[in-house]
Amino acid sequence: MLLVVTYSKAARTTLRNICRTHDETVVRRFGRAALFEETELGAFLALRLQAKHGADVQLEQTEPFNEFEAVSEPVREAASAYENRESPSTPYRKFASGTDHPSPDQMRDREL
Repeated sequence: MLLVVTYSKAARTTLRNICRTHDETVVRRFGRAALFEETELGAFLALRLQAKHGADVQLEQTEPFNEFEAVSEPVREAASAYENRESPSTPYRKFASGTDHPSPDQMRDREL
């Protein structure tokens, strides 16, 4: 997918107009940003926006997040267990203490 991020009011207005006109190419819109399908039309629209607004538009190519390829099983299990905890106010650090779940410190520096 193509991520388009706008940094000015004029660029946001143009992005909004493009999204309304070409909604079949827009995967998701986030106000000042949008994801376009990775097609020639998506690239054309993104480049057109950048040509019009220059540095007020940032373009990035992204790839979908596949949790089963990118994240280890212990981290996926910890996220699920934490969301299903008995006490919603328990912070994760306390929840993970004394369990096999990874601590925030262990996860902080591990890249995906």
